Amino acid sequence: MTAVAPPVQIGQLPRKRRGRWSWAWVALSSLAVAGYFTGQYAQGTLDSLAHQHVGLAEDYASRAWPVQLAFYLHITSAGLSLALGPWQFSRRLRSRHPLVHRAVGRIYLASVAIGSVSALVMSLFSSVGLLGFFGFGSLAVLWGWTAWRGYRAISGRDIPGHQAWMIRNFALTYAAVTLRSWFGALILAQIPFVHGTDPFPAILREAYAPLPFLCWLPNIVIAEFMIRRRGLPALRITTRPEARPARPAGRTTADSA
Repeated sequence: MTAVAPPVQIGQLPRKRRGRWSWAWVALSSLAVAGYFTGQYAQGTLDSLAHQHVGLAEDYASRAWPVQLAFYLHITSAGLSLALGPWQFSRRLRSRHPLVHRAVGRIYLASVAIGSVSALVMSLFSSVGLLGFFGFGSLAVLWGWTAWRGYRAISGRDIPGHQAWMIRNFALTYAAVTLRSWFGALILAQIPFVHGTDPFPAILREAYAPLPFLCWLPNIVIAEFMIRRRGLPALRITTRPEARPARPAGRTTADSA
């Protein structure tokens, strides 16, 4: 007797391929950015890197040692969480190696906890002032809060809730990638309209100004769209109205008056 294979639905294979390509892009970009921004600060002290105008070294080289410690803790923990995050969404890893998935998940959550607290400290000394404090500070708080909600959900065996919260959390982790993407795009967008002998300091300053919010707000919107598309528990602005008890049969308005 010959077995007949079930028919393949139209659009099923392209959707799977798109999902694999999307995951591959997220994984590769996360690894690249994690390696880049951790590696550049491993080449010397903050003082030496500040003289070379490397990254944020100039903003934190003159700060007190607790702030510099928070800086290095954030660079290390954020880089680790960015490198580990994409692998938590690998279905093959979850199904074939669940113990590895759990172990990596614990390391990821611990990295986010350290990274969010240190990022909140760093936001107090942002180079863009109050805009950086509120933007990066909000990102730090939401980053830690979504990680805690994800841990709380899986502790209560709420797998759909855990998946939804971890999608939101990694969307905030991925802000390290989108920040650099937006930064490059905003620099290029200004070049045709800026004139002068040395316009690049002004270009860099203007491009960096909106990033405290721009690097993560679109991410969390896209994450919520993905959650709804997958049928996972989505956030609601308003609560559902409670159902009113049914009126007993046979009772008229006059009887209830």
